[in-house]
Amino acid sequence: MDVWRTAIAGSDATQMWLRGRPIGPLMRSATFTDAIVLVHFGRLPSPGERRLLDAILVGVIDHGAGAPSCAAARLAASGNRQSISAAIAAGLLAIGDEHGGAGANCMELIAEGEALARKDGLSIAATAAALVDRAIQTRVRLPGLGHRVHTADPRVQVLFDMAGEEGLSGTGIECVRALEREASARIKPLPINIDGALAAVLYDMGFPSSAGKFIFIIGRVAGIAAEVAEEYARERPMRIRIPVEYDGEPVRTD
Repeated sequence: MDVWRTAIAGSDATQMWLRGRPIGPLMRSATFTDAIVLVHFGRLPSPGERRLLDAILVGVIDHGAGAPSCAAARLAASGNRQSISAAIAAGLLAIGDEHGGAGANCMELIAEGEALARKDGLSIAATAAALVDRAIQTRVRLPGLGHRVHTADPRVQVLFDMAGEEGLSGTGIECVRALEREASARIKPLPINIDGALAAVLYDMGFPSSAGKFIFIIGRVAGIAAEVAEEYARERPMRIRIPVEYDGEPVRTD
């Protein structure tokens, strides 16, 4: 019989462990952020990494009920009063490359830029110009840049300042800053958004590109849960009505 294998968590009649570490001592000494890094990467974060990851998780927790993930969750909660998990899942399913998930793509773009700079002996600024050239020619949106609300995302500078304070600022931040300057000069003002900021910081901490998406999801699920709880507590069922205008074929009279 095939056996499912895992190196993440295990248990027996009297014990539980994560990555080989007994759960009891972890509960006494580790933070939730420590546990996130442990289960995903098999190690505990450094104090500087923990501080930055905490800041990222706070920064992505919520952006108002109109954000797609929160709006989808509240819409599901408005129509389904019996399943909290279904409403939260609806919100998570709204996260993708256009909302909350661009961090992974941005980390891959940073890695590509750094590799190009090393291969061709280019500066980060010159590499950013080449990447923007390609985006213009292919009409592909640059991940991590642009925001529908903010002319300057207030979370970005906080994360970059903290990375500098912890000695964790590197090529990732430099590359995203260069992309912002080049794209804003040649396309239109495109400020770094939270996806670009967390991508740069996670890249400089050595995390894989997948972290750019799942770290956002971990943080946002807490906000989505709060949005669902508020919908249940404060609003009536079926209270959300979205304006819809029919523009199809005229109504037949025959």
